[in-house]
Amino acid sequence: MAKTMTQKILERHLITGEYRPGSEIGIHIDQTLTQDATGTMAYLQFEAMGLNRIRTDHSVSFVDHNTIQIGFENADDHKYLQTVAAKFGIYYSRAGNGICHQVHLERFGRPGTTLLGSDSHTPTGGGIGQIAIGAGGLDVALAMAGEPFYLTCPDVIQINLTGELRSWVSAKDVILKVLQIFSTKGNVGYVFEYSGPGVKTLTVPERATIANMGAECGVTTSIFPSDEETRRFLKSQAREGDWRKIAADPDAGYFKVVNINLSELVPLVATPHSPGNVSRVKDFEGMEVNQVCVGSCTNSSYMDLMMVAKILKDKKVHPGVSFILAPGSRQVVDMLARNGALADLIETGVRLEENACGFCIGNSQSPQNEAISLRTSNRNFPGRSGTKSAGVYLVSPETAAAAVITGKITDPRDLGIPYPDITLPEKFIIDDSMILPPSDDPNSIEIYRGPNIGEPPGNEVLPEKVSGIVTIKMGDNITTDHIIPAGPRMKYRSNIPRYSEFLFEIVDPGFFDRAREIKNSGRHNIIVSGLSYGQGSSREHAALCPMYVGVKTVIAKSFERIHAANLINFGIVPLTFKNEADYDMINQGDSLEIPDIRDKISMGETLIVKNNSSGVNFEVSYNLSHRARDILLAGGMLSYIRNKKNNPE
Repeated sequence: MAKTMTQKILERHLITGEYRPGSEIGIHIDQTLTQDATGTMAYLQFEAMGLNRIRTDHSVSFVDHNTIQIGFENADDHKYLQTVAAKFGIYYSRAGNGICHQVHLERFGRPGTTLLGSDSHTPTGGGIGQIAIGAGGLDVALAMAGEPFYLTCPDVIQINLTGELRSWVSAKDVILKVLQIFSTKGNVGYVFEYSGPGVKTLTVPERATIANMGAECGVTTSIFPSDEETRRFLKSQAREGDWRKIAADPDAGYFKVVNINLSELVPLVATPHSPGNVSRVKDFEGMEVNQVCVGSCTNSSYMDLMMVAKILKDKKVHPGVSFILAPGSRQVVDMLARNGALADLIETGVRLEENACGFCIGNSQSPQNEAISLRTSNRNFPGRSGTKSAGVYLVSPETAAAAVITGKITDPRDLGIPYPDITLPEKFIIDDSMILPPSDDPNSIEIYRGPNIGEPPGNEVLPEKVSGIVTIKMGDNITTDHIIPAGPRMKYRSNIPRYSEFLFEIVDPGFFDRAREIKNSGRHNIIVSGLSYGQGSSREHAALCPMYVGVKTVIAKSFERIHAANLINFGIVPLTFKNEADYDMINQGDSLEIPDIRDKISMGETLIVKNNSSGVNFEVSYNLSHRARDILLAGGMLSYIRNKKNNPE
């Protein structure tokens, strides 16, 4: 039987279940990655499991998010992460070494393996032929403990690439085209598998850009073949021995096939406030630009930044533009410094940021009030930049560089200059001195714990009934940024009581006080929302903090994959309206009751929600495996694991 790349890799890693789309499977995870904003909680949860050492082939702890040291909290967390890594067998990539996805691609990613990361853009690894999946920190902690990672066996969508990109059109325009076709919702349970003659024209960094931003579509992951171009990239990183060929069988069957002719693409832009709002750059030409930010895990490779440097050589930043550049890794900076491109950028007038996530997550370089900011990053959710009134436009490095020169949104094809010829180096500079290996004597390592670090909060078992108040009602496309913000609030991610105070502050600053009052009255908090609840980041704090304030269920029209899994992990029941029109019958502040929720979920029976405020009853659905039901009944994953340990079958 002919097989897709996805099927081949997943079948080789199956621990439980069988490869049947729509069914639950458990797979072995070869590699894990964390970043510092999610890593502290992931490792606290790993510690709670009582193991002495990780059980993966390779696990890496990256510091790339909370690198701005305002107060002691971030520095304390980094020391905790360093000591935990040394003790438990984890490699530690120090602050300044680079963005987790860029560095992992350069130094650790291996074709044909599985990678689980506590960051939603982990699918970047698909650019190298890896099944790379984003997940919550608790799922990553379990994978490090040798437990299977459970997911719905995906349907595979083939994206058949033909033709070749023309000058001034780049990989970013390819993934924006994909977003234009698929949008940001309705794609849960799918994998994008790229194939066709156009794939051979794309380098690994270009493939990684496309796989990275597939996360905005909500798919499980994206994957490219591992071919001679992959071998070339790994050889340039002195890792040719990690190469293996990965390709779909010629007559493999797919759930759906979408054809994209690379030769027909034009420069594209995602307009505020969603990566799915895709239009032609031409349609916005002439709009004044206040800020241009180049970088993020999507577009901070050597080739991306060389393109920008070549376009801007011997030019100056427009007086009305603040130009920010954040390289993806120290390797990239080293290469740019040695070939003179970094000097060219400095002469242009760039503001050079640390090799980190920086502006992408809103922890630096917030634009001015009501600014127009062009960014090569992957998300432009409301307020994510740190300035609520700003309009963030997502573009390619070429389009970003054009705006640096002109001060306006400009189709780069209209610059009137030759298109730079950028090629992948035959050999990259290799210096892994800022990646610290784990200790050979773990017993000698004492884990450092600053005052900002607390134990993961516990939860009670699922009650016999949910009786509570609709604490907040929201519309469609609520992201994890809406639920719990990033930016300056991220330094509290190790301190759940403090971090919870900022729940929904972008949407409704009064949420926390209401939730606390409802919880103190002995009632449950209930969240109601529309389509695609939980878009965006994998941050498990968007479930952990609601659990802490007493949220027992979220009722929505639909959920995104990672967030739904995180809700289950922390004992919050994700329910969907059986009839979406019932959403309109609920108001914020309504008193809802779900009788016998424990027994009915245990038996897999239909749930009825009683709206005691209006007298209207309605049905809700849930798509839970037997294992997921048991996790919810236990009050969350950690309780479930403890129960299994104390009561082995």
